[in-house]
Amino acid sequence: MNCLYPVYLNLDQQLCLVVGGGKVAERKICSLLECGALVRVVSPQVTPLIEQYSRQNKLELRSRDYQTSDLDGAFLVFAATNQPQVNQRVVEDCRQRNLPINVVDNPAACNFTVPSVIRRGKLAIAVSTGGASPLLAAKIRRQLEGHFGPEYGDFLEILADVRQQVLNDVEDITERQEIFKKLIESDILELIKEGKHDLIKERIDKCLSR
Repeated sequence: MNCLYPVYLNLDQQLCLVVGGGKVAERKICSLLECGALVRVVSPQVTPLIEQYSRQNKLELRSRDYQTSDLDGAFLVFAATNQPQVNQRVVEDCRQRNLPINVVDNPAACNFTVPSVIRRGKLAIAVSTGGASPLLAAKIRRQLEGHFGPEYGDFLEILADVRQQVLNDVEDITERQEIFKKLIESDILELIKEGKHDLIKERIDKCLSR
């Protein structure tokens, strides 16, 4: 396999099909729902959590075996059953429709893979081994989690607000970049981590001083 092209997809209100109802499918479903996707699940049997999500109308559940028509309207497809022949049928159907397909534990059949992800608010750090070793990707993710705590999510919220203010008030592009650089290199992140919220506005004002 050639090098994979990393990309972040906006799945908000996009229909994603998950074929399978076990624990692996459950993890896929949870991550899709977290991203605002519309989820369709096809499986004769599902985990209690998937069943609960169905009752809560968080997803569409088709309690039967997979049919090609289940692909109708899909944006992304995940084959997550423990039956290789079913997964292969999904792959073949997706190839005929030029649909992105991910098959659990079969990188060769995928035309996209799912990285191991750290989320801190708007910050997302993805680690991928191209399907070669998901366990290694998960190990690296755990190591990175220690370096990027929840304070990064709060910092990004502040940066987003201040960035919009700067874009509205400062016309000169070079001056904008200097302000953004000051914000990034300031000690605001440490202040958030230490809970010294009373000093944050002071630091922001200092960075905005022209």
